[in-house]
Amino acid sequence: MEIYVVKQGDTLESIAAQFGVSVARLAYDNEIAGESLVVGQALIIVRPEVVYTIEEGDTLQSIADAFQTTVLQLVRNNSYLLNEDFLLPGRQIVITYENTQRRNIEIFGYAYAFIQEAILEEACIYIQELLPFSYGYNEDGSLIPMNDDRLLAVAVRFGNRKRMVLTPLDRYERFNNQLVVRLLSDTQMRDTLLDNILRIMEEKGYEALDIDFEFIPGEYRDAYVAFIAETRSRLNAVGYQVSVAVPPKISDDQPGLLYEGIDYQGIGNAADSVFLMTYEWGYKYGPPMAVAPIPSVRRVLDYAVSVIMPEKIDMGIPNYAYDWPLPYVTGQTEAETIGNLEAVRRAAFYGAQIEYDEVSKAPYFYYTVEGISHVVWFEDVRSIQEKYNLIAEYGFKGGGYWNLMREFRQNWIYVNQITGL
Repeated sequence: MEIYVVKQGDTLESIAAQFGVSVARLAYDNEIAGESLVVGQALIIVRPEVVYTIEEGDTLQSIADAFQTTVLQLVRNNSYLLNEDFLLPGRQIVITYENTQRRNIEIFGYAYAFIQEAILEEACIYIQELLPFSYGYNEDGSLIPMNDDRLLAVAVRFGNRKRMVLTPLDRYERFNNQLVVRLLSDTQMRDTLLDNILRIMEEKGYEALDIDFEFIPGEYRDAYVAFIAETRSRLNAVGYQVSVAVPPKISDDQPGLLYEGIDYQGIGNAADSVFLMTYEWGYKYGPPMAVAPIPSVRRVLDYAVSVIMPEKIDMGIPNYAYDWPLPYVTGQTEAETIGNLEAVRRAAFYGAQIEYDEVSKAPYFYYTVEGISHVVWFEDVRSIQEKYNLIAEYGFKGGGYWNLMREFRQNWIYVNQITGL
């Protein structure tokens, strides 16, 4: 695997010839439409090691058996097979790639119920666990259901584990910290809620629970840890695991509503695992910057491992970008949320040149439309590699994507190179 940054005058043909790969596969892996290369654009390049030519009567299972691999790995290596109704004799498929790595990490991702089927399926061949987002709850401890059946069926199809997500979303689909206060103050409500969670997990085949409570008042910090411990005790007793998503803190006494009710050490002890939401430094209403700048992420990781065992930690990975109109005005400017693929296509459309910030380890570009300047910060295979390097460096359990809703194939090609089965 190599990463190549497009230079002035490059074409798909010239890059493919330079690396000895096919134009079609280079375009497919990087989701390039036509000749829309952008100067500064990062491309992932993977070279086949073993290639097989399909013969009449072959099936994916027979090919997998012949090469002592799995059908899933064949599909991971040739994800276009998801859209193929049959194998075409004479066509070549990749059995293995050169220079693949094997890291013992697990990958999961969150998805809303309205995710596009093709995007969900492609993600599910590379992740190990799917987290449909999200169940809320009412003041009587009843759950606010979500339409998760389609997502769960896809997870079953691809052999993904399924983790139920619980958030304090009210019936208006808003984060409501008064629901948190009520839950942490009412024993009967907690018992009822946990009964309902266990019932849904059994009915729908969930294997774990993820608790994502935000904006917890500081005075309920200890009560929240106690609730996590109580939940883990009840769920572990019947074979379920409990994870907790936490905002990115850099110290125990960090001020702010997002942080004061979060006790990293207490939560780390109470839960089976902890998901660090290491993103949103660049955010919709904030000043333009990388969504997950590496120096900021490192500060969170350094604090986290000082109070939580690294093997219990999953690190967050963002799968989205922001486009800010300029100049940025505090309290007035609102960024547009877009996908990472859309960011590159936007750069191509407006003739922008992509830059790479060596401090944040993230790409960005400027463009102008209708007299208004814009700046876009996004993720590409370079910034994704930096995040997986951190996961390996710190010895974390794995990584989790917020979220799976947008196309990002070069990310999944990279994931396949380091976590192939």
